[in-house]
Amino acid sequence: MTPNPAPDTRERLIDAAMELFVYQGYTATGLAQIARKAGVLPGSLYYFFPTKEDLLHATLERRKQTLYEGVLQPIWESTSDPIERVFGLLGGYRRMLEHTEFKHGCPIGNLVLEVVETHPRARGLLVANFDGWLDAVEACFEAARDRLPAHSDPRRLAVFVLTTMEGAVMLARAYRNFEAYDAAVVHLRDYVERLLGEAAVDTQQRSAS
Repeated sequence: MTPNPAPDTRERLIDAAMELFVYQGYTATGLAQIARKAGVLPGSLYYFFPTKEDLLHATLERRKQTLYEGVLQPIWESTSDPIERVFGLLGGYRRMLEHTEFKHGCPIGNLVLEVVETHPRARGLLVANFDGWLDAVEACFEAARDRLPAHSDPRRLAVFVLTTMEGAVMLARAYRNFEAYDAAVVHLRDYVERLLGEAAVDTQQRSAS
């Protein structure tokens, strides 16, 4: 029989799995390897997570719950401008790629490519993670609504940002440079600046009439 594990064992297992899934993928990561990295006995792992997929779900729940603290908070605290928060977020992913020498991509994007067809029960949690990210960026554009044209849709703008980021991260990792990433951000910035300029002109015209 496995003795009752320490109170923090479950969290250590999730931490270890999150890191290993990011750097070497879900399929290539074994449960014994996760247990070793967490510093626990394999029996303790099975006590909390009877299957590997159960552990996958736990990591996705953790990422969903810690999005603000782990990703958004440092950027949100660095600027109060909602538009600059969006581009600060993209800058944060760039720094992450640079710091890890392109080894750490988007954790959710990586898992979508690897498990969405083979582990359909995980798809809802993957979508929920993307939705949390989209909600945060949508809120930024919503906060800047008075600076954007009336026809702007904050949710669609958030989707545009997410697809730009995911594609840029993938290309940066493939080419091992930031040429595509930086070009994508420059063009996204240009598009947003055009929207801001359009709204400013509309405001001036209404004031003059």
